[in-house]
Amino acid sequence: MTDQVRTRRRVVGAFVAGILAAGSPVAFSPAQAADANTSENAVIVWDRNAQSAIWDVAGQQPQVQARSFAMVHGAIYDAINAIAGRPYQPYLTAPATNGRESVNAAVGSAAFQVLSSLFPAQQTRLRTQYDEWLATIPNGSAKRRGISVGNQTAAAMISARQNDGAFGDTAWPVGTGPGQWRPTPPTNANDGAWVANLKPFLIPSASMFRTSGPPALTSEQYARDFNEVKAIGAADSPTRTADQTQAAIWWHDRHLGEWEIKRQLATTQRLNTLQTARMFAMVDLAEADATTACYNEKGAWTFWRPVTAIQLADTDGNPATEADSTWMPLLVTPPHPDYTSGHTCFTAASMSALRHFFGRDDIPFSAYSEASGTTRYFSGFSQALAEVIEARIWGGIHTRTADVEGAKIGGQVTAYMINNYFRPRR
Repeated sequence: MTDQVRTRRRVVGAFVAGILAAGSPVAFSPAQAADANTSENAVIVWDRNAQSAIWDVAGQQPQVQARSFAMVHGAIYDAINAIAGRPYQPYLTAPATNGRESVNAAVGSAAFQVLSSLFPAQQTRLRTQYDEWLATIPNGSAKRRGISVGNQTAAAMISARQNDGAFGDTAWPVGTGPGQWRPTPPTNANDGAWVANLKPFLIPSASMFRTSGPPALTSEQYARDFNEVKAIGAADSPTRTADQTQAAIWWHDRHLGEWEIKRQLATTQRLNTLQTARMFAMVDLAEADATTACYNEKGAWTFWRPVTAIQLADTDGNPATEADSTWMPLLVTPPHPDYTSGHTCFTAASMSALRHFFGRDDIPFSAYSEASGTTRYFSGFSQALAEVIEARIWGGIHTRTADVEGAKIGGQVTAYMINNYFRPRR
């Protein structure tokens, strides 16, 4: 290992530690985690059901998935929190309850109603799934009242997200000059620009964490970023290891490992339904807003991707960069600008939210990727965040500055959430 690599890893490690320390962690007491129910955690069940609708059937991309999962888990959290007597701040609403409502009925109803609003074409399948779920719950007032609570929190969420800017026909501006984004091979697609102006779930404004932008094309920092991704991110890079290649593919899988990680942690840490609902809501809403904030950065700066920068380096005015008209990255470049990295925004938000929720960093977890055919294991949240920052460079689709600045935004979104949402009521 070279001194340069050691130094880079120390810097990334220190940076990641700072991101994950956002806010004041709340100590997690395992003694409070045991669920008296023996049935499977309803929140986990309906998270899987949400995944089926959002990804398995609809095939939504990560920036779209974020909104859908946030809506589902915001409604579920409000329903369970209300039944539990509102021990935490509601997200949107807290229907009147007596504490004897069926939590399972409330969870299923909240999730079903939100998913039905999101995916009307799946209505028949979702209704069958929901009816089968309700059939496992004994009939009676508890079931009826639980259904009512779930319906109310879902209605509040659906109403709150009306006309939120989702699915507009906005396109990224296509430039022709040095540093300006343009569609990239092999897809040459332009997609997802509406996310930049999506109404946030938590933060006051999508531009709240505006950065100073990518480095100037003629700067030393730009040249360092350029030459790093050119060397290690190339499709045929001789310097990238097999494990780095697997990591790049694992983190690029559109079937996100974060879904499995949430469910695994809820199980291994023996969370009850309220704890699971709160954790999932914190993670998913922070992820959604971090994604929006980073796409807002993309829209503000519309900076070219590495494949464009490297192929057209003879136009950037930097003597320390050299063009290669045949250069291609390991991964297929997503159809939006480089700066900032949506995936590091997303992962920094989730990992810092998990670090805060559990009050510690050293909880091990893992997840499998069909895209890479591998399972990756992590000793804690900071390790996962540090790896995704590297993995987007190893894949040849982001510069280091785009990754690092994206991770900062993700941490800032979580810090804002910690100070303003989901807090214990005193």
